[in-house]
Amino acid sequence: MANKLIKFFNITGLTWFVPLVKIAAGENPAQQMRQLFLVMGVPVIAFAMFLGLWSVSASGVKTSLGAIPGPIAVWGEVGGLIEEHVSEQTKKAEFYQRQEQRNKEKLAEDPNAEIKIRPYTGKPTYLDKILTSLRTVFAGFVIATLVAVPLGILCGMSPVLNTAFNPLIQIFKPVSPLAWLPIVTLVVSAVYVTSEDSWFEKSFITSAITVTLCSLWPTLINTAVGVSSIDRDLVNVGKVLRLDWSTQIKRIILPSALPFIFTGMRLSLGVGWMVLIAAEMLAQNPGLGKFVWDEFQNGSSNSLSRIMVAVFTIGIIGFVLDRIMHSLQNLFSFQKA
Repeated sequence: MANKLIKFFNITGLTWFVPLVKIAAGENPAQQMRQLFLVMGVPVIAFAMFLGLWSVSASGVKTSLGAIPGPIAVWGEVGGLIEEHVSEQTKKAEFYQRQEQRNKEKLAEDPNAEIKIRPYTGKPTYLDKILTSLRTVFAGFVIATLVAVPLGILCGMSPVLNTAFNPLIQIFKPVSPLAWLPIVTLVVSAVYVTSEDSWFEKSFITSAITVTLCSLWPTLINTAVGVSSIDRDLVNVGKVLRLDWSTQIKRIILPSALPFIFTGMRLSLGVGWMVLIAAEMLAQNPGLGKFVWDEFQNGSSNSLSRIMVAVFTIGIIGFVLDRIMHSLQNLFSFQKA
């Protein structure tokens, strides 16, 4: 049981709990306590020192929006944003209750009356903007993966294609999202026409495509490297067995290259999350990027605190996304580790 738990924590990246499992299993308590202090105690002490330094130095930095807020002020703003979300959700529920009551009364007077359900048009809350950003980054990430993995497999299998695509990869890989965004905006505006029945807003499409263009390169490169580094004996076995092209990919190439592919996907998701914030600022997609820009433009007394909340939110979500992809990467390469 202990070995299974240790394996689970190693795969998921939750190695902080490994010493606790070993202590419970009866291993050297003193040694495991030292290990626990290294993996948990030291980071907690370092973070506490960071908070202390931030608290002491923040008040001494004056800006056009006031002094830099300390940890207590930022934490207080977290509570304020949550209260705003709860208040808005209450208004939304009351809106639909009133609408449902009116529709019942209307049907009672005329059973054949036409009933319309109007959507709630209140402003999105901070939590709504977090969900919008997550939907946008995953849309761009999925598109990037669907493009990069097949193309990477082709480049890894064919030296000719790899040579042909390599200059394009090297040219477009370092391009900033700020350079892509005007082009994407113009193309989306020309091609995608919105209406009342449209599933997606133009700002969402623009941000997602910008994320795709900036994040597909790590997956493409790692996939190509993984495919090209497959043991030639495995490839020769496929030729001896006269496996068709699709069977070779499913049975030999993909299983062997999966650790490389997931490494690329992990890097791509991290790049996509960083790119997203800049894309949302300029495309005005109602996510975290737009929240930061709106607060900067607002210039109220609590704007800096709200921006700091967004900074920590972006960092924490980025960390969680990286842990998720790291767990998947470990899952597919664990036996090789």
